[in-house]
Amino acid sequence: MPVSYRSLFRTPEFTPLFLGAAAQNAGGTVGGLALGTLVYRSTGSPLLSALSMFGPALAQVLGATFLLSGADRLPPRTTLAAISLAFTVATAGLALPGLPAGALLAVVLLLGLVASLGGGVRWGLLNEILDKDGYLPGRSVFNMASGLVQVAGFATGGALLAVVSPRLCLLLAAALYLASALAFRLGLSARPPRAAGRPSAAATWRTNALLWSSRPRRLAYLGLWLPNGLVVGCESLYVSYAPGSAGTLFACAALGMLAGDVTVGRLLPPAVRTRTATPLLLLLATPYLVFFLHPSPALAAGCAAVASVGFGASLVQQERLMKLTPDELGGHALGLHSAGMLTLQGLSATLAGSVAQLTSPAAAMTLMAVASLAVTLWLATAARRERTAPLPVPSAP
Repeated sequence: MPVSYRSLFRTPEFTPLFLGAAAQNAGGTVGGLALGTLVYRSTGSPLLSALSMFGPALAQVLGATFLLSGADRLPPRTTLAAISLAFTVATAGLALPGLPAGALLAVVLLLGLVASLGGGVRWGLLNEILDKDGYLPGRSVFNMASGLVQVAGFATGGALLAVVSPRLCLLLAAALYLASALAFRLGLSARPPRAAGRPSAAATWRTNALLWSSRPRRLAYLGLWLPNGLVVGCESLYVSYAPGSAGTLFACAALGMLAGDVTVGRLLPPAVRTRTATPLLLLLATPYLVFFLHPSPALAAGCAAVASVGFGASLVQQERLMKLTPDELGGHALGLHSAGMLTLQGLSATLAGSVAQLTSPAAAMTLMAVASLAVTLWLATAARRERTAPLPVPSAP
């Protein structure tokens, strides 16, 4: 019998983890739109605007290289609260007047490095709080909440930016991060680390190599990182494509993501769900081909909403990844997924912004969509060549 959403909220610690993550996501949504708008208004550069919103993801590769072993070797409650507090202080600092664009980007890149640890800690804790059957519906709830928060956050942020300054919106984001830190600190219990030993770059490298040693896991990671990362490159150009309607575009994209997560996480039976990854990834990129025709903001918003349904593929892919990973490495494996995904998103935003700088935002979005479709088809072909028999799962180092 499938796990119900209501039963998840009766599980101890699920609710405070959920509320803390929602507040953190709201802070990122409002703050990211405010910062992207602030940079675009001061520089007029699509590249710098995209980097200000998605550049922090570039630092994730450093976290995946040096810090990720802490996902299983640090106490979850303290780590999550500390990360939110760091975002509170730094986001409030971004609101200071007179900071040059270079200083703003340096701060957000540092925040990306701090955040690289957060995904592994959060999702590893979720995997610990819930059993194996509960992880996918639990992650689905988090993804749906993320969609709702982004719809509300981008719509609210867009409305606020029409009447107040971006710096005031950044202060609002800092307050949301503070609420997140309080939810984690007061609502979660003091659990011990899931794995023994001290976090280190060497331990991170060893576990990364172990996770990467299995071809099925490599394909799972590439499927989680590449297609949606390239499409996020399209999203990073919303501000430069339609400066007055960027909030609407982001909100519609979040609404589509919510619909995809509900469909995959709750409505599709398991036998059907396991076959939907490739079709959803194709859906994720295809509507962005329309941007070659420079659609109106209203049509562009519709394309963004339809495309983002395809983000539901990540639920199927994560379920596959967790079946291939031992429990004691769950936090690290999910952290590597999160860090790699965000790194690719940051690289894609940089690439998309660079192409837009030389051509136009519409042309860059079209090229990123074509690249995503090509990668998806390549991964589907590679997966078909895989043997159906599961490979042995290695033990933790």
